[in-house]
Amino acid sequence: MTVFDLHLHTVHGSSDSNLRPEQLIEEAQRIGLDGICLTEHSGGWENYQIIDIFKDSGLVAIGAVEVYTDVGHVIAIGIRNYVSGMHTAAGLRKVLDKAGGVMIPAHPFRNFFNRPPYNVNLLYKNYDGDLPTTALEASKHPLFELADDVEIANGCNTDKENLFTLDVARELGFTGTGGSDAHSTQGIGKCVTIFDGDIRNEADLIEALKAKAFTAGQGLHVGNLEPFGERSVSEATV
Repeated sequence: MTVFDLHLHTVHGSSDSNLRPEQLIEEAQRIGLDGICLTEHSGGWENYQIIDIFKDSGLVAIGAVEVYTDVGHVIAIGIRNYVSGMHTAAGLRKVLDKAGGVMIPAHPFRNFFNRPPYNVNLLYKNYDGDLPTTALEASKHPLFELADDVEIANGCNTDKENLFTLDVARELGFTGTGGSDAHSTQGIGKCVTIFDGDIRNEADLIEALKAKAFTAGQGLHVGNLEPFGERSVSEATV
């Protein structure tokens, strides 16, 4: 078993983060994380930098990008920096296919249940049609046809948003990943991804994600790691 926080931001590549790498290492060690995925908004982690900073940490650290596409934020694992054309989900899919990477929509239903004017949801920002009222309807969004899986447990989402995403994942046959989305030490490990086997490097991570050899988890940050998704909000409506 290997426990990863698959969604983290540091000052190295995310302008909205105040999390320094040394703080991340200290907190990850304290709570018992095995690995971290540095999903920076602007990319920026090169192999030599990861080796230099994390070599003595005991953590498996992997660089990635959280990409702002035409249908919201997507975690792209297998690339480290922006590539021309990946501002659209379809373009990002092509980039990741070429790189052999994986594409995971991040917090797709954030703000979805808020009352106007606080209900701006990036997944449906440019959507031409009626907004869904059930998980089955939401699962029909074109983004999910391009994705390898979906983030169901996000540490910055509400329970309702996460559980609705879980229901959508079940409709799609996705397993569902977890990540804290932390931009500071607060919340690191709140949501995680628990892999069945050892993850030693990026290739192992991508292989395990494609093989669905994982489950989403929660509570590691408070010493109570458990599977995510015992509850459901399948009857929730907008």
